[in-house]
Amino acid sequence: MPTSVVLFTADLRVHDHPPLLAALDGGREVVPLFVRDSGLAEPFGTAPNRLAFLTDCLRDLDASLRRRGGRLVLRSGDPVREVCAVAAEADADEVHLAADVSAYAQRRERRLRRALEAEGRRLFVHDTVTTAVAPGEVTPASSDHFAVFTPYFRHWARHPLRDPLGAPRAVRVPAGIGSEELPARSALSGVSPALADGGETAGRERLTAWLRSGIAAYEDRHDDLAGDATSRLSPWLHFGALSPVELVHRAREAGGPGADAFVRQLAWRDFHRQVLAARPAAATADYRTKHDRWRSETTAAADIEAWRAGRTGYPVVDAALRQLRHEGWMHNRGRLLTASFLAKTLYVDWRIGARHFLELLVDGDVANNQMNWQWVAGTGTDTRPQRVLNPVAQARRYDPDGAYVRRWVPELAGVAGAAVHEPWKLRAEARAAAGGYPEPIVDLAEGLARFRRARGRE
Repeated sequence: MPTSVVLFTADLRVHDHPPLLAALDGGREVVPLFVRDSGLAEPFGTAPNRLAFLTDCLRDLDASLRRRGGRLVLRSGDPVREVCAVAAEADADEVHLAADVSAYAQRRERRLRRALEAEGRRLFVHDTVTTAVAPGEVTPASSDHFAVFTPYFRHWARHPLRDPLGAPRAVRVPAGIGSEELPARSALSGVSPALADGGETAGRERLTAWLRSGIAAYEDRHDDLAGDATSRLSPWLHFGALSPVELVHRAREAGGPGADAFVRQLAWRDFHRQVLAARPAAATADYRTKHDRWRSETTAAADIEAWRAGRTGYPVVDAALRQLRHEGWMHNRGRLLTASFLAKTLYVDWRIGARHFLELLVDGDVANNQMNWQWVAGTGTDTRPQRVLNPVAQARRYDPDGAYVRRWVPELAGVAGAAVHEPWKLRAEARAAAGGYPEPIVDLAEGLARFRRARGRE
C-alpha cells in the first residue's frame, strides 16, 4: 500500500490540516511524525515554558490520532536524517510538510528536499497551514513584501481564503514504525507556575468560549490591562494547535467591530511572517538600521537586571514583567510598554529584550517576537520610529484605577487608586512598608533626552 510521511512542526492539530489530509488522499497509510530537533539553538529549543506547552500539544495530538486509529511517531535528532530514516522504514514515497518562514525553517526545507530527491522520494510543502495568507501571496508592485502594515492589510483583507478543512475520520499507520516515548510536563523544571495547558483540545475549547463571550467586546477592551479581555489564543496559534485560517473564518462569521479588530490582529501575525520570509536576517539584524550604539549587557547590566526582575520602579512595567515570569505570557499592551521602556527609555539593545521574552513567552516565535521588538525599537516597520511610550501616561490610560499593578506588584497593594502609578511620591516609611519597592532606575525625561541624542534628534 502506498505510504506517506507527515512531518509535524508548528502545526500540532488534526483539524484544518492540509498536509495530513493530502498525505491520506487515496486511502494511503501515513506516518504522523514529530522530530525533537537537536539543531534548534537556545532559547528556541530549550525554553521550559514552550517545552511544557509543546509536551501538552504532542500528547493531545497523539490522543487525537489514536481516536482515529493512528498514533504519533516521535523521534529526536536532526530532522532531515530522521525523516529520511522513517521514510525508508515505511517505504514511503512522499513526505508532506507545512511551509514556515524563518531562515532555519527555509534551510531545513531545502536540505530535506535534496535528501529525499536523492532517495527517489517527493516532498510536498503546503501553504496556509501556519498563516491565513501565505507569505508572498500579496505583494506591492515594487517589492517582494510589504514593509508597512496598513497597505498590507488592505490587500490581505481582500485576498480570498481557502475553506477550513475537517479532521480526518481515520488515520492508518503502517506497522513496525518505532517511536520514542512521549514526554511528560511533570519531568520539566523551570516552568512558570500559571502556564496554561497546551494541546488542540484545550485550544478549541478556549476558542469556542472566546467567540461566545469575549470577541464582541474586543475592540473596546483589548488594551484594558486589568480587564484581561484579549483572546489569549496566541500560544495555540504559535504551536499550530489552532488554524489561523479557521480563526479568521469563525471571527468573520461572528461579525461586529470586535471581530474586525481581532481579525486585524491575525493579519499583523501574517504581516510579520511575510516580512521575515523575505528578510530572514531581520531575526537578529536591524530591518531598518538607525546606526544605534545601544547600551549592552556590559554597559547597562544593573538596569537590564532590574528590568528582567520587574524592579524598575515603574509599577506598570514591573507588573507586566512579573506577569510574564508567572504565566509565561504577557498582555499585549504590557509587551509594548516593557519593550519601549528597555529599548528607548533605557536605550538597551532590543535583542537583549527579545531574548528575555523568548526565554519565558510560551507564544514566543522568531517572527512575531523579533519583528514586534524591532517595531518598538524603531528599527523595524513602524512608520514613527522615534515614538517613545511614557509608562506613567500609559498606565493611567490603560490601568486607570491601578488594579493591574496591584495584582502583580503586591508591595503596592496598599496604595489606593491611580496613585499606585507614582510610587516615587511615597515617603521613606511608606516605601519600607511597601516591601522596599525601588525608586525609579531612570528619570523619564533623562531617558527620553538620551534616546533623542542617540538618534540625532537633539
